[in-house]
Amino acid sequence: MAVCARLCGVGPSRGCRRRQQRRGPAETAAADSEPDTDPEEERIEASAAVLAGVGGGLCAGPSPPPPRCSLLELPPELLVEIFASLPGTDLPSLAQVCTKFRRILHTDTIWRRRCREEYGVCENLRKLEITGVSCRDVYAKLLHRYRHILGLWQPDIGPYGGLLNVVVDGLFIIGWMYLPPHDPHVDDPMRFKPLFRIHLMERKAATVECMYGHKGPHHGHIQIVKKDEFSTKCNQTDHHRMSGGRQEEFRTWLREEWGRTLEDIFHEHMQELILMKFIYTSQYDNCLTYRRIYLPPSHPDDLIKPGLFKGTYGSHGLEIVMLSFHGRRARGTKITGDPNIPAGQQTVEIDLRHRIQLPDLENQRNFNELSRIVLEVRERVRQEQQEGGHEAGEGRGRQGPRESQPSPAQPRAEAPSKGPDGTPGEDGGEPGDAVAVAEQPAQCGQGQPFVLPVGVSSRNEDYPRTCRMCFYGTGLIAGHGFTSPERTPGVFILFDEDRFGFVWLELKSFSLYSRVQATFRNADAPSPQAFDEMLKNIQSLTS
Repeated sequence: MAVCARLCGVGPSRGCRRRQQRRGPAETAAADSEPDTDPEEERIEASAAVLAGVGGGLCAGPSPPPPRCSLLELPPELLVEIFASLPGTDLPSLAQVCTKFRRILHTDTIWRRRCREEYGVCENLRKLEITGVSCRDVYAKLLHRYRHILGLWQPDIGPYGGLLNVVVDGLFIIGWMYLPPHDPHVDDPMRFKPLFRIHLMERKAATVECMYGHKGPHHGHIQIVKKDEFSTKCNQTDHHRMSGGRQEEFRTWLREEWGRTLEDIFHEHMQELILMKFIYTSQYDNCLTYRRIYLPPSHPDDLIKPGLFKGTYGSHGLEIVMLSFHGRRARGTKITGDPNIPAGQQTVEIDLRHRIQLPDLENQRNFNELSRIVLEVRERVRQEQQEGGHEAGEGRGRQGPRESQPSPAQPRAEAPSKGPDGTPGEDGGEPGDAVAVAEQPAQCGQGQPFVLPVGVSSRNEDYPRTCRMCFYGTGLIAGHGFTSPERTPGVFILFDEDRFGFVWLELKSFSLYSRVQATFRNADAPSPQAFDEMLKNIQSLTS
């Protein structure tokens, strides 16, 4: 009680008296007879009383609150630093608080930092002072206004599709159309050309310009139709015309699209396909509708990193395919297409549960031997589907690839006269063991010699001569106009982290795919469900 009295500074407090009243006589007498503390204890207690704010006392009630420091009392330069660290979307609300905040938010330093951190603008924004345009104008009237069109898009050009990447490029927003390299150089880098650009030349509003044609920028228009969809329109299509008429336009287009002249293309069917594509695509005059696409999500147990690849498709030239993984299956979806298999369709599907062991080089050259192996796997897959093994294999959760084990009755590869080992059988092992077996060669770089069978055509003879592993798969084929589509058996060949191939048995054709080596911003799917929904949407447009 003596300690309480010293801390309060005025003797026993009301609370202390109440506690005394609740005590019995013996307890009260014992408390009153407590010896006084030594001087050192009194000094410590006095310091505690000062810290608590003597005058009220700890036991007499709560101490007075410390003096408040308002944001309004902070110096302007400190407020600029604080405001510059906030998201740009929050700053308009902050400007409504008071006149001082609104005045400070006119400081270009704040908006220059937001342009750099949110949109990656690396240009010297101080140059804008010459034109009378502020960084705040750039943020509000250009970057923030058109933020919804940044990222990857697929244009609606019938069966042909395409890949558009809208990016912030300096003080411009530019829509770049990505084009595959010239056929058949699948390992060459992508080509790209601008279709439109948006910039701020005056403080009133941003200017949209069409970049199509060969007469320079001209007036265009962009309309955001709805979420994940926008359209472009050219208001001066005469800028797309050439003085030499359609013949000159076709020759120029052919040189840009294929890197050659029509006289260099001797295959008559290929000439027809090229002319058909020019007539179909040129009628749009850059008045197009675009739908957003996402890059596939990546998972640790994926066979290789998913993404965009360039692939050879015979007379149709090179096309862009998106490789994605879905549990124990991988899918190749066309981003660009052709009159047979349009953009958005699933061109190949790989069954990662059924691995194929190739024979030695001598037997690899025998097409009948490869066909026998693949058809045996197809029959086994059908049996599994009939027995319900397909549904059980898919599972509900995400699992890695499982390798089909060779049947004990099958001859080994060391005996070429009896055929190759590797006719896949139903996997009876544990999923974890199968994952380790299937993934190890892809990660460690182990492989075996590879050669295409005699009679299998390839647009690119410079394919890798070593592969890591092979899986059973199916490819989608159809007649002109996507008539009578059907899935036919084939072989998926993994060469390395950036290249794979597919042998189409029925067509006796080989497609080589090479990864698109480009970095895309604003292209990640918000969730795996959003990515799957996107695949369904682009497929339904051309089904």
